[in-house]
Amino acid sequence: MAFYFDDPSRTFSEYLLVPGFSSVDCVPANVSLETPVVKFKKGEEPAIKMNIPLVSAIMQSVSDDKMAIALAKEGGISFIYGSQSIESQAAMVARVKMHKAGFVVSDSNLTPDNTLADILALKEKTGHSTVAITDDGTANGKLLGIVASRDYRVSRMSPDTKVADFMTPLEQIVSAPKDVTLKEANNIIWDNKLNSLPIVDEEGKLVYMVFRKDYDSHKENPLELHDSLKRYVVGAGINTRDYAERVPALLEAGVDILCIDSSEGHSEWQATTIAWIRETYGDSVKIGAGNVVDREGFRFLAEAGADFIKIGIGGGSICITREQKGIGRGQATSVIDVAKARNEYFEETGIYIPICSDGGIVYDHHITLALAMGSDFVMLGRYFSRFDESPTNKVNINGAYMKEYWGEGSARARNWQRYDLGGDKKLSFEEGVDSYVPYAGSLKDNVGLTLSKVRSTMCNCGALSIAELQKKAKLTVVSATSIVEGGAHDVLLKDNRNL
Repeated sequence: MAFYFDDPSRTFSEYLLVPGFSSVDCVPANVSLETPVVKFKKGEEPAIKMNIPLVSAIMQSVSDDKMAIALAKEGGISFIYGSQSIESQAAMVARVKMHKAGFVVSDSNLTPDNTLADILALKEKTGHSTVAITDDGTANGKLLGIVASRDYRVSRMSPDTKVADFMTPLEQIVSAPKDVTLKEANNIIWDNKLNSLPIVDEEGKLVYMVFRKDYDSHKENPLELHDSLKRYVVGAGINTRDYAERVPALLEAGVDILCIDSSEGHSEWQATTIAWIRETYGDSVKIGAGNVVDREGFRFLAEAGADFIKIGIGGGSICITREQKGIGRGQATSVIDVAKARNEYFEETGIYIPICSDGGIVYDHHITLALAMGSDFVMLGRYFSRFDESPTNKVNINGAYMKEYWGEGSARARNWQRYDLGGDKKLSFEEGVDSYVPYAGSLKDNVGLTLSKVRSTMCNCGALSIAELQKKAKLTVVSATSIVEGGAHDVLLKDNRNL
């Protein structure tokens, strides 16, 4: 006979936090959102921690190198999507690691035969005002000059003016050899009052650029997450098919942490993948696994050797697994159940395995609920897809700006590797949709606002850390009527757009 769970499967919207005592010290500025990312033994420190409890989803429409850099600046981690070639994914990882190291491959390059119009078009595309002028217009061509904003005046020059006529030529440029250290490069920048420093090889070819703004970055981003070499921390998704080729390439590129991207984690495929990593690299390579929705799934992946475990099946805004296959579980119920299993495992073994709630986050306060229920951090797709830094197009739909957003289970993504059921290299049917989400601006502004809500709510519960929140939180199930009561009601709202 089939097994039936006694309690209904609930979502985050069916719960509220009940306020607790707040001391005078319990103010948002004193709240720490630091959280462990990988497992650790009792009394020890985890090898990887985050300064905020947010990671971006392993999705084509969410996590590339641009997103990874932006989120690392705020203290979180992006998992660069694996549904692309090994070479392309490794290159994205390398660009993230190179960016924080200070040595950046130039993405703004032209030739002396280009025009001022080309300079302006490139600046509009990249947002960067410094353009490297090389013999072939590539990032690794022979350096001939530099164009910065001070080199031209749009109002006084023809758009057809050749770059050669106004660029700063090579003989007037301060550069450095490719074996220069970052400290030496920064000293050259400061001693010569430069905004940028080209790094060239013995043949005079451009290798990297070092920018003064990167030196100042930490002052603007005090929570930024970096490794022991002061490079941004970045993750990457892998599948259970080509891991023997993909993992070495990602490690060579400098990836800090991996995560198996799969629709369902309670499978022999995932255990085999983790076992191969442990046999090949030992415990030095950190890998997350999932997704699971119950105690049994957690125990399976914990015993398989996962460093963190993701929770959630069918709760994502673009996921249609539940309606296609009739499988899944309400996200709140899943988190509560897995958190209990995690705590039991910790009591038994002295090993704490962080858990990540993946999916089901509709409102900012759902993040706080997920943390209170036991999640150490949350993985977000739709949330991050709305920002400038996501890799999708911004489009105008009926007068409103939107961003494209599609699921890894959609035909557009063609990510058959994440479904551990064998078979041909194709999707038999879709488990995700292709959609639009309202454009929301920059990541920095939105994440700051979201986390201010999280910190404020934690103070209402009398908690100054996530661990304290999980101990002190009091949660109550709410009725359908009380959900309506929780929003604006029985009033005529003003149209603030016309004020």
